[in-house]
Amino acid sequence: MLSLFLYSLLFFIGLAVGSFLNCVIYRLDKKESPLEGRSFCPHCRHKLSWSDLIPVFSFFILKGKCRYCQKKISWQYPLVEIATGSLFVFIAHQQLISNQPLLILQLLFLLIFVCFLIVIFVYDLKHYLIPDKVIYPAIVLAFVYQIFQVLKFGLSNLNFTSLLYALFSASLASAFFLSIFLVSKGKWLGFGDVKLVFFLGLLLGFPNILIALFLAFLIGAIIGIGLIVLRKKTLKSEVPFAPFLVIGAFIALFWGEKFINWYLNFIIY
Repeated sequence: MLSLFLYSLLFFIGLAVGSFLNCVIYRLDKKESPLEGRSFCPHCRHKLSWSDLIPVFSFFILKGKCRYCQKKISWQYPLVEIATGSLFVFIAHQQLISNQPLLILQLLFLLIFVCFLIVIFVYDLKHYLIPDKVIYPAIVLAFVYQIFQVLKFGLSNLNFTSLLYALFSASLASAFFLSIFLVSKGKWLGFGDVKLVFFLGLLLGFPNILIALFLAFLIGAIIGIGLIVLRKKTLKSEVPFAPFLVIGAFIALFWGEKFINWYLNFIIY
């Protein structure tokens, strides 16, 4: 019952946080602060009341339309809210069954990383750009997280292995992407992707970053081929790569160890 209450609470907190992330995504593009001023309809600019801002529920109560101008509300809003709530619950479940020391602080770090990754996913999908205002704080926090990993067992048991692996992973992954960026002169990948994989390398460490990159290229290739077959894109079309990197990162974060064990068992037997 306690776990059910905790998961329910985290889900509703995640819905509220997802609503805020939608605000961040919108105002980043408009170069406005998400912390200043009340929320408003992006079409008619009418200020929204509390009843218009209930995560997910308001969208369906209003039938996906603004109460004031009747323009359609993007499905991005409820989807981001539901995704954030679901990921909050999933990460909490993963942490509870892992019996990690300093559980609350570890969980808080991971929930913040989820927020960064969701904003990057949606913003790049919409605007083909990864904002520096998001990626640089994410890199700094990932470095702080790795310092936390070193210190969480106490000063008498310092182990810098995870930090060294993380720095190695970040440097190697970003160098690989930087070489692609330079060779293609920015046509195949943007420089934002270079910074993103540096962040992911710090967050995931080695060898999980390899899993994230492999899955990102695999998923990207499958979806890219599908879009070409459906004539939605051509070989020369630009496709944002950050969403695939984010998906790969989530899979590596949740199931990286299991993926590695499966692969080792596969090649051995």
